Amino acid sequence: MSCIRNKNTEPEQIVRGYLFSRGFRYRKNYKSLPGHPDIVLPKYKTCIFINGCFWHKHEGCKYFVWPKSNSEFWYKKIEENVKRDEANYQRLKALGWKVIVIWECELKKDVRDNTLKNVEKIIVE
Repeated sequence: MSCIRNKNTEPEQIVRGYLFSRGFRYRKNYKSLPGHPDIVLPKYKTCIFINGCFWHKHEGCKYFVWPKSNSEFWYKKIEENVKRDEANYQRLKALGWKVIVIWECELKKDVRDNTLKNVEKIIVE
């Protein structure tokens, strides 16, 4: 697990590249907010989290499957991730921030354009 990156992943780079090309300016991995959002747009008071389907338990996604080996460890770890994520989202909303969660599968080539357009629409609302 030490080889798993938590910053500057390909999905993050896709979203950042799109936002920058559309004129949005942002901060990366903003540590002073709960959950250290992957992208923060201060002007729009919006936080974006780009979640891996496996690590954050994307329900109903074909990329999320419970591991067969060491299942007790993985169940505990993934459920803790989900609880922590939800607590961070609630804290951010209580502080007046808009929270957007983008799943890794939503950035696959066939659905990427729709996802990014929807994110842009949510940001400027």
